[in-house]
Amino acid sequence: MQILVVEDDERIASFLAKGLTADGYAVTVAANGPEAMSALGGIDGLEIMAAIRKQDPDLPVLIVTARAEVSHRIRGLDAGANDYIVKPFAFDELLARLRAALRSGDRKETSTTLTVDDLSFDLITKVARRGSRLIELSPREWALLELFMRHPTQILSRVQILNRVWDYGFDPGSNIVDVYVGYLRRKLNAQGEQPLLGTIRGAGYRLVPPR
Repeated sequence: MQILVVEDDERIASFLAKGLTADGYAVTVAANGPEAMSALGGIDGLEIMAAIRKQDPDLPVLIVTARAEVSHRIRGLDAGANDYIVKPFAFDELLARLRAALRSGDRKETSTTLTVDDLSFDLITKVARRGSRLIELSPREWALLELFMRHPTQILSRVQILNRVWDYGFDPGSNIVDVYVGYLRRKLNAQGEQPLLGTIRGAGYRLVPPR
């Protein structure tokens, strides 16, 4: 799936591009309206919206902005945006809203359940199971589990996890990732079960299917 990011803040644009690419999207970055229109095939954001809607009425569009006023949100949605999210934001929320926008454009995911070996996670009900065992999770643990299950063979660094599950403004020196991965590991790796969530020394963590 191709995603166009229009963002004039280079730091945020880089953060979004890296995070979306890690989630499997092909990303093009434009710094302003004219670049965005050129990338689309050629300007205040709402003017871009009007031009996009003329070219493709069904193209999913998510506005990410620092402007939180209700009037601005209404203008963006009335112009044709599928959704609107205000900075600062948690990257996992951005991904969830992006998936919702893609679904609203009839570009639906084939399933609402992620499955890795005997582990399953329902994206709608937020119910996780390992085999027949129900796993009780907190909202932050939901987000962590979804991230790992979408990338079951990928080693995810602490910084990647921090950016994806918390937000780009969170202290990178915090040990919050290790703490929550520890919570999740204990819930996934019950006594008698093959360990599922592993540590890759010096690199990060990976969801490893049982052998």
